Amino acid sequence: MDTYDEKPEDRPGDSDAPVSRLPARVARDERENPPADDVAPAPGPDGAAPGEAGRTADAAGESGPASTGAGGDTGAPGPDGARPDETGEVARLMERGGPVPEAMDPHGPPPAPVADPGGVIPVAPRRGMAALSLRYQIAAALALAVVAVAACVHVGMVFLHVAPSNTLTKKHGRAIDDWIYPEFEQNWKLFAPNPLQQNIDVQVRAEVLTADGGVRTTGWYDLSALDGAAIHGNPLPSHSQQNELRRAWDFYLGAHDTANRPSGLRGALSEDYLRRLVVMRLGREHALGRGDSFARVQVRSSTTNVPPPRWSDEKVSRTPVYRELPWWSVPESERSGVNA
Repeated sequence: MDTYDEKPEDRPGDSDAPVSRLPARVARDERENPPADDVAPAPGPDGAAPGEAGRTADAAGESGPASTGAGGDTGAPGPDGARPDETGEVARLMERGGPVPEAMDPHGPPPAPVADPGGVIPVAPRRGMAALSLRYQIAAALALAVVAVAACVHVGMVFLHVAPSNTLTKKHGRAIDDWIYPEFEQNWKLFAPNPLQQNIDVQVRAEVLTADGGVRTTGWYDLSALDGAAIHGNPLPSHSQQNELRRAWDFYLGAHDTANRPSGLRGALSEDYLRRLVVMRLGREHALGRGDSFARVQVRSSTTNVPPPRWSDEKVSRTPVYRELPWWSVPESERSGVNA
C-alpha cells in the first residue's frame, strides 16, 4: 500500500485549498475528464476526505491482483451492463463531488418532470362516431351499410335500364321497369338530335249528369298547368306530378295515328289508361257537384312553340295548335271520380 506524507496544511480539515496530491490514475482521469468546478469536497463524518477511500482502493488495485468486482479492471461488464472501469470511475467522481457525464451513467439521465397542476392527466375528447356508445355505433354502421347497398342497387338498375339490350335486361326486364317507372324514368329527349322545343299542355273537359237529371259541360281544365304550378318553387316535387300525365299522353300518341285510330294492340289500353287518369284528376279538382256524376270526357292537347332566344333571328309561331280526341264514355265504376 502506498503511503503519503501529508503536511498539516495539506489536510482537508485544516485548509480550504483543494487536495493537490492524488494517485497517478485519478490525476490522469481528471486531466482527461476534468470536473465541472474546482471546489474541494467536504470532509466525511470521520474527518477524512471523501477521496481518501478511493485513493486507498486505487492503490490496492494497482499493487494487487486484478479485481473481479464492479470497480475492477478485468474488462468484464458489471451487472448493469457497464464496463468495470467505467463503474469505478463513476464512483470516484461521485466521491469527489463532481458531475457524472451522461455517457458514463449506466442508468441514463432521469426523466424530465411533467407539470401536472391539476393532478389529473387530461384525455383528448372523442369525436365523430367514436364519441357514440357502442350501441349507437352499431346502429350507425348498419344504417350506412343499408344506404350503401340501396345506392348500389339503384345505380345498377339505372345502368341496366339505359344500357343496350343484354341477357340481364331480357331476363329481369320486368323488375327493372318496376324499379324505374315512374319515379326514376330515363329518356334521351334532352340529348336527341332534335330536342323537344314545344310546350304541350294536356287539357280535359267533361259532360256531367247533375243531381236534378240535367247535363252540363265543364270548361277545359289545363292539367299540365296545374302540375307545373304544383312543381314550381317546390324543392322536392313529386315525380308523379312531373311524369304521370306526360307519360300517359306519350303512350296514347305512340299507339295511335294522326287520325286517332289505334295503330296496334296497345291502342285500347292507352285509351283506358288516359281516360282513367283524367277522370281521377277531374275528381280531385272538384268538377262534380253534390249528387253529380261523369257521363263523358274529352281530352285535347295544346302545343305552343318555345320562343327562340333574344340573340336569335329565328321566327316561330306562338299560336297554339290543338289536337282534340273524341268523347269517351265513362264506365259506371268511374263516374263518381273517386278511385277511378
